[in-house]
Amino acid sequence: MTDATTAPPVPLEDQLCFSIYSAEIAIQRAYKPLLDGLGLTYPQYLVLNVLWREDAQTVGGIAQQLALESSTLTPLLKRMEAAGLVRRTRNPENERQVIIALTSEGDSLRFRARCLNDNLLLASGQTPGQLAELNRLVRQLRDAIYSHTGVPELAAPEPVAAPAN
Repeated sequence: MTDATTAPPVPLEDQLCFSIYSAEIAIQRAYKPLLDGLGLTYPQYLVLNVLWREDAQTVGGIAQQLALESSTLTPLLKRMEAAGLVRRTRNPENERQVIIALTSEGDSLRFRARCLNDNLLLASGQTPGQLAELNRLVRQLRDAIYSHTGVPELAAPEPVAAPAN
């Protein structure tokens, strides 16, 4: 037997992947009461964040920014439409594309959702600068891994052609 087959596994607390995974669970737990008050799930909050940055995007563009498959995102977007948060329409320039746009209700949540960042800051005990640096390092790690695995980096929104008048 080799050392690789007889060596004990690396403890979870020493594995970076588990630290990042469990930190995400902790963040979602900190957000949950606030999201419940807004009537949102965490994935819905992420979609709204993408649209608050730039409204009226294709499903594919949103999926790419969230590192998801369009087929994974579609049921979520249908539920968000039923809840009155977004509108789904076909792109008149390309019928294969579905454009997702905020409703006034979805847009108004932008201001009510600001408390999430304040809550994370308070719960973490970190300064804004410390959290910003941690975020920069995690994004750098993510992008390096995507570069190595051949998965494209998270991209900016896809431009949507304006409908012809």
